[in-house]
Amino acid sequence: MQNFIDHARSLGERIAAVPEDRERFGRLASGQFPQALFITCSDSRVIPSLITGARPGELFELRTAGNAVPRHGEQPTGEAATVEYAVGVLGVPDIIVCGHSHCGAVGARVRGEDLAAVPAVAGWLGRQLPEELGELSEEGGAELTAAVQRNVREQLERLRGYPCVAERLEAGRLRLHGWFYAVDTGLVLAHRPSVDAFLPL
Repeated sequence: MQNFIDHARSLGERIAAVPEDRERFGRLASGQFPQALFITCSDSRVIPSLITGARPGELFELRTAGNAVPRHGEQPTGEAATVEYAVGVLGVPDIIVCGHSHCGAVGARVRGEDLAAVPAVAGWLGRQLPEELGELSEEGGAELTAAVQRNVREQLERLRGYPCVAERLEAGRLRLHGWFYAVDTGLVLAHRPSVDAFLPL
């Protein structure tokens, strides 16, 4: 924890020491104009700015277990509020749903793990991750990847059910993207609807 404290303590000084940084961070006070809503898992190994190279103010982030988006109508939820604000108020032109390899949430769902000790987790995964994600063998690497990618497609479909999303998609003012991030290699795949497959960016 101390290294986090030390970094936070010195941040202001480090920004002040670089004129370009002072100007860039100063502009953030006038408002935010993110280029995309990035929806991904809460997993600490998934860092949106590392994956995309985004700087402060460029990504509006939503992080949930299993990068899940509640269906429209399960409101009020913080997730739905984040989607509506990003699309309806900030007018982001792109939404990225990014699943990842070695996902504990998807793995627990497809293995049917006993989550009685963490009832909130059990309830969330039971409601928000689809049942039809497949099954895992003992090895499970490729099968888990396939399950995570099916979940990304499911969450994209859920987003299309939000009126604000549907309206902007219809107007051609919003694009949806499904990504898969490999935490062990940094490889990023994107869903290509024309072939219904995840291929390198």
